[in-house]
Amino acid sequence: MITDPQATIAAARFDAVVFDMDGVVTQTATVHAAAWKALFDSFLEDRARRTGEPFRPFDLEADYLPYVDGKARYDGVRDFLASRGVTLPWGAPSDPPDADTICGLGNRKNDYFLRIVAEQGVKPFPTTVALIGLLHEADVATAIISASKNTSAILAAAGVAGLFAEQIDGGVAEQLGLPGKPDPAVFVEAARRLGVAPPRAVVVEDAEAGVEAGRRGGFGLVIGVDRSDHAQALKAHGADVVVKDLAEVTVVRR
Repeated sequence: MITDPQATIAAARFDAVVFDMDGVVTQTATVHAAAWKALFDSFLEDRARRTGEPFRPFDLEADYLPYVDGKARYDGVRDFLASRGVTLPWGAPSDPPDADTICGLGNRKNDYFLRIVAEQGVKPFPTTVALIGLLHEADVATAIISASKNTSAILAAAGVAGLFAEQIDGGVAEQLGLPGKPDPAVFVEAARRLGVAPPRAVVVEDAEAGVEAGRRGGFGLVIGVDRSDHAQALKAHGADVVVKDLAEVTVVRR
């Protein structure tokens, strides 16, 4: 495969790279998708029985990317249900998983996700780990972001927790009141903690909301990782370059 000439991180131009976790660093995007489908299919099937409406299951192709991919858990619940014309009370993060609230459903999804992780484990993408090694050799700092509050556990399970100087996850975002993607706040905070201005940093994302956040945050380069055949959508939302795998990205030392 020919590498796009833009898929180059030059240490003379960039001081840091901020990676999204799911689908970029760890092979957990498919686990999230499975957990979302288990949640929504159960909810929609139960709703259909109660209301007499036809049951239309959660579609991994039509629903996952636009409504939940890359978003904070509760935002994903809200946005998908809105797409089906369903409105629920927001509730509170302390709601039990069986509560019919946005937070309750979000907590139920987290239970599904953790169950699958416990059963299957977590693997990193070897090419991503290799790229991070090249960045460190070139003295380019790395940080990781994720909407997940399980970020530390997932990174530890994948054996890659020590690769990042800074981590902005769902728990940190909640503590600081940072809005979720496509708002660039989590990326900007990661760059700030690394001591790097956004124009001197790179964002690596596989979600449409994530590349849009990188563009809106004024980052110097936004690399989209197309693992779901949505390259055009990634470009439309702000990716400067789209690659199938991070093996296509080169690092040029100073």
